[in-house]
Amino acid sequence: MSTYAWVAVVVVAVVAVAAVVYVMQQQKRRNHLRERFGPEYERMVAERENRREAEQELLAREQRHAKLDIRPLPEEARDTYANRWTEVQERFVDAPGFAVTEADQLVTAVMAERGYPTEDFEQRLSDLSVGHAATLDHYRTAHEISGRAARKEASTEELRQAMVHYRALFEELLQETTRGGR
Repeated sequence: MSTYAWVAVVVVAVVAVAAVVYVMQQQKRRNHLRERFGPEYERMVAERENRREAEQELLAREQRHAKLDIRPLPEEARDTYANRWTEVQERFVDAPGFAVTEADQLVTAVMAERGYPTEDFEQRLSDLSVGHAATLDHYRTAHEISGRAARKEASTEELRQAMVHYRALFEELLQETTRGGR
């Protein structure tokens, strides 16, 4: 075999190895994102033009989240919020629409005290998706019902469901005691 043939074989082998490494890294990243974001990963892939764009967005969320000063609540604050939640639930019987609005405000207050930016709902979703992907759909659903309740377009049963959805995220935010986990 000539020198050129050996060089060609080596170049092909190096390119093949590089391609295999690249594919393995992409698969590792994809698995990490699927595990981290759960159903939010699939939702993002369905929303975006391609998987790569969705994955870039999720990676950007992780980077933004890493820069936030997310902190656990002190025990006294957790107790205070838990008592406020009980009061909101009790008010549901007499004023379900008002109670749902209060539940939304209470979830937002806990987020703010934990260190999450709370100005924009879409940004809240993005930031929460990193550490709370499992309860994110609860929050979306509750917020949507809350919006309809403000327009007097939600039934009492829907308002009850909103409370259940808000409670799922509320409890998770309240009980989380370490950055990124329970």
